[in-house]
Amino acid sequence: MRVIFIRHGKTKGNNENRYIGFTDEKLSKEGRNEIKRKKHEYPKADRIISSPMIRCRETAEIIYGNIYEVYDELKECNFGDFENKNFEELKNNEAYIKWLENNCETSFPNGESRLGFQVRCCKCFEKIILNNKIDRIAFVVHGGTIMSIIEKFYYKKTSFYEWQIKNGECLEFKTISKGNEFYLLDMFY
Repeated sequence: MRVIFIRHGKTKGNNENRYIGFTDEKLSKEGRNEIKRKKHEYPKADRIISSPMIRCRETAEIIYGNIYEVYDELKECNFGDFENKNFEELKNNEAYIKWLENNCETSFPNGESRLGFQVRCCKCFEKIILNNKIDRIAFVVHGGTIMSIIEKFYYKKTSFYEWQIKNGECLEFKTISKGNEFYLLDMFY
C-alpha cells in the first residue's frame, strides 16, 4: 500500500508564522493558488482522508474533489495559550520561554502535550491503515500530524523535527506489514 501525506496549503497564520492548531483558518488566496497550480503534481489516490479543519478540507477538494473522509483525531496540536500567536508576541512570555528551554517537549499551557498529540494522531492513523484495503491512500493534514505519524511509524528511528515539510508539500511512502504491525518505508518525495 502507498501512503501519501500532503500538508495543507498556506493560511494567513502560516504566512505570519503563528502557532495555528485548533484555529480553523481557511486557505489564503496565495495558498489556494499554489495548490491549484500544483494540483496535477500530486499523486493519485484511491481513498482520501482529511483533518476536519477547513484548511485541510479546502486543500483536499482542490486536489481530489469532494470525495474525502474526515477524521477529528487528525487535527493539528492544540497550542493552548500559544494558539494564534507568533514568536514576537510570545518572546517575553515566561511559559513560552520555559517551553523553548525544555526543547518544546512539555505541554502547551492549557493545550496538549506533544506526546498526547502524537498518541491521538497515531491511533487514528493506525486504525485507518489496518482496516484499509485500498492501494493508495492520501492524508491531507497538518505539518505536526505528519511529523507525529512518520516519527512513530517510519522503519528507522528518526526525530519528529526531521519530517517538517512546507505547506502544500507531499511525501509518499509504502507500507510493510507484519501481523498487526506495519512500518513506513522508502520515501518517494
